Amino acid sequence: MATRCAFENCHEIGVFSALTNSYCLTGIGGSENFYSIFESELSQHIPVVHATIAGCRFVGRTTVGNRRGILVPNTTSDIELQHLRNTLPDNVVVQRIEERLSALGNIVACNDHVALVHPDVDRETEDVIGDVLGVEVFRQTVGGQALVGSYCKFTNQGGMVHPRTTVEDIEELSSLLQVPLVAGTINRGSDVLGGGMVVNDWSAFVGLDTTSTEISVVESIFKLGSRQHHQQQQQSLGAAAMEGVQPIVQQFQPNQPSDIVTDMRSSLIDQLS
Repeated sequence: MATRCAFENCHEIGVFSALTNSYCLTGIGGSENFYSIFESELSQHIPVVHATIAGCRFVGRTTVGNRRGILVPNTTSDIELQHLRNTLPDNVVVQRIEERLSALGNIVACNDHVALVHPDVDRETEDVIGDVLGVEVFRQTVGGQALVGSYCKFTNQGGMVHPRTTVEDIEELSSLLQVPLVAGTINRGSDVLGGGMVVNDWSAFVGLDTTSTEISVVESIFKLGSRQHHQQQQQSLGAAAMEGVQPIVQQFQPNQPSDIVTDMRSSLIDQLS
């Protein structure tokens, strides 16, 4: 399910939030409404954390991460770094990175298996991304745009790319990422997908301007809601299977000890007589 929201009348919610399968970051704002929307949807599954990076609220554009870790720019203070380490799950690695292109959310797009990066990132940055996030790293452009984090968004289920991406490029990227892709927009025609939404494998949050058609595309390509349906289906199948197995087990249960003793006694009496 996709949820509409806004950050202090700004619909580019991907600038002020970051979402993965193991945590969610939100920028500190004047109103708690933005934070409470994420908390109501996610708090039962993953931690929702207030944060700043270099004293700024745009945590979505300055950080990049997946369920294994999160990378922050070298402008992040020691206090902010320690806050992230204290509040995120213990298995999430928090790493500060030396990279001149410090808006990491704009230059990197990733899921739990693959990362696309700006063609001009440093070699050391590429290695750190692969090590901390545990992904394969590819230098790539999307729709002719080098800011891959801004113009595409993908999870382990599917992804969206810049609306002017050619069919050939979509097929190539889909083969590279091993997930289905579709060209689309967010926030009533905006091509800045990374700025207009955040998404993980079971939920999405989009800008308040997003149309119902755009939401239907998001829910379809990212397979939102299918996880709960899949779990319910597995539970019902398991229950049905147990109901079918139970009578069979009862039918083929071995004889009780008293029955065995009776049979042996009858056999001995027959032999002696």
